[in-house]
Formats: sequence, C-alpha cells, structure tokens
Amino acid sequence: MTDRFRLTKPAIKDIEEIADYIAQQSGLEQSERFLSKLESKFSKIVTFPLLGRKRDEILLDIRTISLDNYLIIYLPIGDNIEILRIVSGYRDLSKLFTELEE
Repeated sequence: MTDRFRLTKPAIKDIEEIADYIAQQSGLEQSERFLSKLESKFSKIVTFPLLGRKRDEILLDIRTISLDNYLIIYLPIGDNIEILRIVSGYRDLSKLFTELEE
C-alpha cells in the first residue's frame, strides 16, 4: 500500500524542530525512535482517516491524534490525508490557527 499523505511545509518544519529538540535533550536514538513512531502513526491515519478526534471548533473538518506529548493535526481529503502540523499537546490550538489566518 502506498501512503497517501502529504506533509505541509509547516508540518515538515515542526518535525525537524521536534527531532532536533529530542536529539539535543535525549540523544539521537530517541529522536530516531520518535520519527519511526511518527511514520507508523501516519500510516495508521491513512488506513483509518477518521481515527483522530474531530476538531471543528478549531477549523472545519480537521482532526487531531496524539503521539507522545504531541498532536498530529490533519485533514482528510477524499482518499488522501494532509498533515497540517505536529505540535505540543499543551499548545493552544485555537490560537495556532488564528495566527495562520492573520
């Protein structure tokens, strides 16, 4: 099966920053482990696109699913998935998307 997801530029930046942070704090092995879990979670989202929590209160049709202390924010579009962001689970998501609209 081919993964049918696309990472947005902000999502790619998020992944790079998180991986760098984990590598600095806990070592390269932990960072690589996080990236592996992230890849597995993306595959699961592709297989079960409605698995994550619906978050219409933030932005219409987006969903979130957790991975460790992070949230993967994604949008199912037909048979494809657009990964919008990967952010700290403690972050104010409403503010995050308000900032994007400005």
